[in-house]
Amino acid sequence: MSTSMEFFFFSALTTLNLSDIAFSLFCLFVFSSILQKLTSKGPMLWPVFGIFPSLIMHCTNLHEWITKSLIDNRGTVPFRGLTIGGVRGIVTADPVKIEYMLKSKFNNFPKGKYYRERFSELLGEGIFNADDQSWKHQRQAAATVMHSVRFVEYSTQSMHDLVHNKLLKVLENLVESKVCIDLQELLLRFTFDNICVAAFGVDPGCMSIGLPDVPFAKAFEEATESTLCRFIMPPFVWKGLKFLDLGCEKRLKESAKIVHDFAERTVQERKKELAQHDHNINLNEKSDLLSRLINMEKGGKNGHFSDKLLEDFCISFILAGRDTSSVGLAWFFWLVSLNPQVEKNILQEIDDIISVRHKGVKNNNIVFTTEELQKMVYLQAALSESLRLYPPVPFDFKEAVEDDVFPDGTSVKSGEKVLYSIFSMARMESVWGSDCGEYKPERWIKEGAFVSENPFKYAVFNGGPRLCVGKKFAYMQMKMVSASVLSRYSIKVVEGFQVVPKTTTTLYMKNGLMVYLVPRN
Repeated sequence: MSTSMEFFFFSALTTLNLSDIAFSLFCLFVFSSILQKLTSKGPMLWPVFGIFPSLIMHCTNLHEWITKSLIDNRGTVPFRGLTIGGVRGIVTADPVKIEYMLKSKFNNFPKGKYYRERFSELLGEGIFNADDQSWKHQRQAAATVMHSVRFVEYSTQSMHDLVHNKLLKVLENLVESKVCIDLQELLLRFTFDNICVAAFGVDPGCMSIGLPDVPFAKAFEEATESTLCRFIMPPFVWKGLKFLDLGCEKRLKESAKIVHDFAERTVQERKKELAQHDHNINLNEKSDLLSRLINMEKGGKNGHFSDKLLEDFCISFILAGRDTSSVGLAWFFWLVSLNPQVEKNILQEIDDIISVRHKGVKNNNIVFTTEELQKMVYLQAALSESLRLYPPVPFDFKEAVEDDVFPDGTSVKSGEKVLYSIFSMARMESVWGSDCGEYKPERWIKEGAFVSENPFKYAVFNGGPRLCVGKKFAYMQMKMVSASVLSRYSIKVVEGFQVVPKTTTTLYMKNGLMVYLVPRN
C-alpha cells in the first residue's frame, strides 16, 4: 500500500468516532439481512446469529410461526444456527421427505451425535438415544417383550388397577372437595406410575391419595427440563456451564444422579431377587419389562445386556411412555370439552357397548375389558385426531451421515440436520385437505371401521424401522383412561383459562389444564 493510500485510510478512520463506526456496522448488518431475506426463502437468517434472533422473537408462538413459514414456502425451509456452532440444515413438513429419511434412506439419517450428546446424562445408551447396532439390539429385545402375551396381560392388568384403585379414587376425592384440578399434572402422575410399573415393576406412588411429592418423579421431570436447555443454548454455553457445574447443568447432574441411582438400585435388587428365588415360580414369572429382559438374558435369548444398559433402557422406556400419553390425553380432554358432539358420540359408543354386556343396565363402576376397549372405534378416532392436531412430540430431527438429495431435489450435506415438524404437517392443506385445522374424528372412520393413516403423513408414532413399539400399549392406556373418566364425569375448563402449547420438545400445555369435573347422572 502506497504512503498516500495509508495516510488516506488512517485519516478516514480518525475522522470517524465510535458511534459512527457502530452505526455503519449496524447498517451493514441490516442490509445484509434484508438482502438474504429477499434472495432466499424461509425465516430471516441473520449474519453471525443465524436463525437465533428470529427464534427469540417468536418464542411465545414458535410452533405457529414455523407452521406459517412452512406453508408459505411449500413445506420446506433452510435454517442456520450461530456461526460459532456450525449447525445448519432444513426444516420440513413434507411427508415424502419424511418417508425418505425414516424408511428409504434410514441408515443415512440416524439421530446423530448432536441429539445423543444432549440426552447422554439422562438416557445414556438407552434405546431412545441409541443408533446403529446398539439400537437394533434394544429394539429387538423391546419388541420381543412388549409383543409377548405375558407382558400384554401384565401391563393391561396394571392399567386396570391404577385406573380404578388410584386415578378414579383421586378424582372422586377432588370432586368431593369441589376444587378445580390441573388435569395435565394429574395425568402426568398417572402415566408416570403406570410406566414405572410396566418398566420396573415398581409403583412410585405418585397417584397416592394426597398426591405426594415423589423424589424419583420430581428428579425425572427436572432432568428432562434441564436436558431441553441444551437444545436451546449454543454448545459453548451449556458445555461451559457443565464444566463450571452451574445453572441448568448443575441441576441436570443432580437430578440425573437421583434417576440413575433409583434405576441402578432397582436393577440390582431385581437381579438378586430373581437369582435367589429360581425355584419360586411366581418370582420367575414376573412380567415387567426389566424382569423379562433379565430372564431372557439368563436363558441366552437376548445377547448381552449390561447392568448399565438395563438401567438406560428402562429410563428411556419411562421417558417415552410418561410424557407422550399424558400430554396426548390432556389435549384430548380439552378438545372434547370444546366439541359437545364429539363427546356425545363417544358416550353413545360407550353406552352401546355397556348395554350389550349388561342388557341395558348402566353401571358407573364398570371396568372395561380389553375386548370392549378394542370395539371403541369412535373413541380411537377421536384420540387419533387429537394426536394429529397436538402431537406430544411436535417435532423431531435427524442428522445426515453422508451428502444426500431428497426426491424433490433438495440437497443436504453430511452433518446437516433435518428437522421435521409433525405439528405443522397437521395444519397443511397440501397434506390433510382444506379441513386440516378442524377437530374431526370422522376422518379416521370408513364404513364403521377405524382406518390407519400413512405413518409418514401421520408421524406421531414415528415410522419405518423406528415405528414406536409401544403404540398398542399407548392406545390401550389412553382408551382405558378416557373411557373410564368420560363415562363418569363431564369436563369443564375453568372459564377464561388460557390453553396454549409450551415451547419445549414435548407439547405440554404451558399453564396446565385447569378443569372442574361434573359427575354424570
